[in-house]
Amino acid sequence: MSKYMDFSEVLRRVQEHISSHYAILISEEGIENSKTKLKSYIKKYIEDHGLKVDRFTKAALIDRLYIEMAEFSFLTKYLERDDIEEINVNSYNDIKITYTSGEIIPSDEHFNSPTHAMDVIRRLLHQSGMILDSSQPIVVGHLSDKIRITAIAKGIVDKDVGVTVSIRIVNPRKLTKEDFIKNGTASEDMLDFLTLAHRYGESICFTGATSSGKTTLMSYVLSTLPNNKRVFTIENGTREFNLIKKNNKGEVINNVIHTVTRHSDDPKLSITMAKLLETALTVNPDYICVAEMKSDEAFYAQESARSGHGVSTTIHANSCVATYYRMVTLCKQKYDMDEKTLYNLVTEAFPIVMFCKKLEDNTRHIMEITECLIKEEGSREIRTLYKYNVTDNIEIDGKPKIIGHYKKVNDISGAMKRRLLENGMSKAELSRLMGGESIE
Repeated sequence: MSKYMDFSEVLRRVQEHISSHYAILISEEGIENSKTKLKSYIKKYIEDHGLKVDRFTKAALIDRLYIEMAEFSFLTKYLERDDIEEINVNSYNDIKITYTSGEIIPSDEHFNSPTHAMDVIRRLLHQSGMILDSSQPIVVGHLSDKIRITAIAKGIVDKDVGVTVSIRIVNPRKLTKEDFIKNGTASEDMLDFLTLAHRYGESICFTGATSSGKTTLMSYVLSTLPNNKRVFTIENGTREFNLIKKNNKGEVINNVIHTVTRHSDDPKLSITMAKLLETALTVNPDYICVAEMKSDEAFYAQESARSGHGVSTTIHANSCVATYYRMVTLCKQKYDMDEKTLYNLVTEAFPIVMFCKKLEDNTRHIMEITECLIKEEGSREIRTLYKYNVTDNIEIDGKPKIIGHYKKVNDISGAMKRRLLENGMSKAELSRLMGGESIE
């Protein structure tokens, strides 16, 4: 006779049965290679014992039991999606999901208890060789080349929380120009300017806070480069970019080298971003991408940009103007040079700065794009080319909504026009960039 039970009780009984009769299946290798067999044993057990759970079909119950035992509970379905950027576990019963649209929605499921949350997160960390326990209550690492994780266990957070986790899924979906426009991230003119300017040699720094969208925008700009141009990317510890393009035969059609840093307890064996920048210059790249400037690699990045390469990078700063001073601070970690000299170097290296921001309503916008004009006597003028103007903040259905519009403020300088033409931009392309203005 069938009997309805709580899911947690069914899970406990099935786990005990599988563990005692088919232990080999739940070894690390067995789980990976025995999905069908494990599911068949689960199915047989619940059928033999007539187990049912309210609101679960038999097939759904088998699937849920499987992911609880061999995978990562309800987190599994989120980890496999391409429209999610972050999974934030504030406590065992408070999980928030951040979507690529910027919307943050509470999960409709949660862990059964603090212990259940800890068990699942430990299993998740274990597949990447990381251990979370009382001796190591904070873990920061990577679950894969696309997923970053920070986990904080009890002792640091309250016991009744279980565990606090931030899972960042990097670039789950390649956004197109149309996606950025539809989401209100930028205007078509702004995106055209960034892609064409970088295509014809102008180095760009993408700046903003964490989760502001700067890396996603830089990835898009890099993806528009011609297939015959050699691109060398440098990332810290794990790959975020995937710029390799293939045709329908599976053949690579562009020219990309992806590299990552490698840490070693022996400093002589560490491969730093600065070391990879030095290496990049020996392999004849057309473009160099430094995923993020956090330290003295900023000095090498500006040197590379001033040597004639198109360089793109990101940095944490709260405005376009502040970006240059942030670069100066980072460069001084390499050489304690005069700040004015360093300022002149970084403004020459990165004539274009793009500042993006995540606003109160969780939408991301390019707030400003600037050009640094170097005058004949050597002084610098930071000119705003494009800007997002916020005109109002309203509430819709209890949620904040930012009202604003994009505006072109200034044309590019005559000096940049000349550089773009010298680097191969046609007059027709330059005219389009200038809004249809005739180019003499």
